[in-house]
This record gives sequence, C-alpha cells and structure tokens, in this order.
Amino acid sequence: MATTPTLVDSTDGVRIALHDLGGAGPPLLLTHATGFCGRVWEPVAAVLADRFHCWAPDLRGHGDAVTPDDHSMSWEGFARDVLATVDHLGSIGQAPELAAGHSKGGASLLLAEQARPGTFRALYCYEPVVFPHALVAPQGAGATGGNYLADGARRRRGRFPSRAEAIANFSSKPPFDVLHPDALAAYIEHGFADEDDGSIVLKCRPENEARTYEMGSQHRAFEHLADMTTQVTVAVGELDVEQGPGMVAPLIAAALPNGRAIIEPDLGHFGPLEDPTRIAGAIATAVS
Repeated sequence: MATTPTLVDSTDGVRIALHDLGGAGPPLLLTHATGFCGRVWEPVAAVLADRFHCWAPDLRGHGDAVTPDDHSMSWEGFARDVLATVDHLGSIGQAPELAAGHSKGGASLLLAEQARPGTFRALYCYEPVVFPHALVAPQGAGATGGNYLADGARRRRGRFPSRAEAIANFSSKPPFDVLHPDALAAYIEHGFADEDDGSIVLKCRPENEARTYEMGSQHRAFEHLADMTTQVTVAVGELDVEQGPGMVAPLIAAALPNGRAIIEPDLGHFGPLEDPTRIAGAIATAVS
C-alpha cells in the first residue's frame, strides 16, 4: 500500500488524489460516498488483497483532492474524475474494468459509464444516489425544496482537539456510531488534516459537502440506465429499503439491462463501512 497519493489532473482545475490500496490481481476501483475519502475503503481492500489490486481516488472536494474554491460540485464532475482516474491507471497498466462505489461513489461510476460506454465490465453499487427526476425527495430534499443533508453538513463540527476525541465523538452518536471500528479509524486518520496546534480539521469542507448534497438531484443518470450494457449489482441495506437511496435501488436495477438488486441483511446506508468483510465478499462475487 502506497502512503502518498498520486495527484491526477481531471477537469475544471481539479486534481484527484489517487490512493494505491495494494493487493494482487486485476485492478479494482473503489469510489467513496459524500463527505468521506478514498482510504475509508482500506478495511474492504484488506479483505480483497489476495484477489484484487485496489485503487481509491479522493474525488473533487474530498480528501486530498485539489479543488478550486468556487467549484459547483456537479456530479458530472465526479464522473469526469472517475474517467481521469481510469485513464491514469490505464497509462500504468492498471486500467480497471471492475469497480465498486458507495452512495455518491456508486452514482459517479454509473455516470462515468454512461459518459464513456464500455469503460467498466462489471460494477457493484451500494445504494447509488440515482433518483428518477420526478421523485420529490432526492438527497434529503423536502417538498418545500429544503435539503436537510446540506443543512446538516453546514452545521457539521469540522475541528477536534485530537483524533482520539474525534473517534470518541463519532462512535458515540448517530449516524457514525454504526461504523466498524476499522472504518471509523480510517475516516478519522485520512479524512482529517493535522493543524500546527495539534488539532485536526476536516479535509472535506462542510460547504463542499453541502454543495455536493444540493447537486445530487441535478444529474440525469436514471434516465439513461436503459442504455447501459455493463453488468451492475445494486445493493441495498435491509434497514434502508424504505427510504432515500435504498428505496430506489430496485428501480435502478430494474431499469438496467444487466442489473440485479441484492439486499444486505441488518445493514443501513453505510453498509461498506458497517461490515467491510461482508461487503468485500459481496463485491468479489458481483464483479467476478
């Protein structure tokens, strides 16, 4: 596993931070959810190390990616980040035909495949944020047009005196209290930057996270699912089947010519971070 990311030029002045998570076998691209970073996939990659060589980018506005301050955080931009990552990996003999994504990460993979058909042979998408445009409440938007996820992101505490205090805070209350200890540790270790006074600060600025949520209903991935030929497994947590992205997962799978939906028992929207071992096995089955 490489400890220093490779900066890869994307579009709009963005430079993606690409992390080599190691492993042996065909390359597997892993894309993160809103507010997280590529290296939260480390616990999953560790389980897959004998079957795949895992790579995980920090997409625009997240982790160690370099992003202009005034960027809109459009989701088509996340797709362009994915394609830039694929192109870079191809240039070093690691072109990934297989990929897995969580939430926004799953949507980014679907948008990338739609923009450049044939990029991926098989995808595993855990609760991708891909809503039919007619639905009222994508990404937390209510009937009045508000967005509670964006509002919550702007109120998010962005600084802690130490990593130990951050872990204590996140592990004691929803929604992060469901995360596996290894996944939470990876988030705190790599999703926060060290300050000179010893404190830590979020790498994904609350405003970037909020704008990401606000843009989540603007893309049109759902309307183009029928044009895709890639094999896609759409996973949903059993605890999330009646709300948010989990609610539309069966619709996404049904709209895909080569899609199938699976339910992961006892998991919610953070499934890959709740049970990395089980999700690693599901990914291996889906893309193999």
